[in-house]
Amino acid sequence: MTAADRFRAAVDNRDLTALDDLFTEDIRFYSPVKFTPFEGKRMVVGLFGVLLRTFEDFRYIGQYDGTSQTSADGAEAPSAVLLFRTTVNGKQIHGIDLLHFDDDGRIKEFTVMVRPQSAVQALGEAVLAGLTAEGLAPARADQ
Repeated sequence: MTAADRFRAAVDNRDLTALDDLFTEDIRFYSPVKFTPFEGKRMVVGLFGVLLRTFEDFRYIGQYDGTSQTSADGAEAPSAVLLFRTTVNGKQIHGIDLLHFDDDGRIKEFTVMVRPQSAVQALGEAVLAGLTAEGLAPARADQ
């Protein structure tokens, strides 16, 4: 079973412990709703907890394996692109997860891209509310 397969199984099973085992300590998670990455295993595992509760009918529908350059250092790394479909607050989302692996097969960089724009906005609002409720993001002053 590849690292991408183990990741897919962890998401399918909503298994945060398995996800924790798959991430490097210094993982970077590039979100479509935030300019700077989420950094570090604690933050990214917390984010996945929110995402797994937020997504409705989440499913992977395809996978491509290869190599690509990481954002952090430009080094070429084994990578996988996972295509997914889900719904958030009634908005259907089409997206991809781009996973970069280290030499041990753990995920060191994770990039998510989604469409359409209205879904990105719905996702951003739902994730921010979840992160705030978990104490992983400060409450917004205008709430």
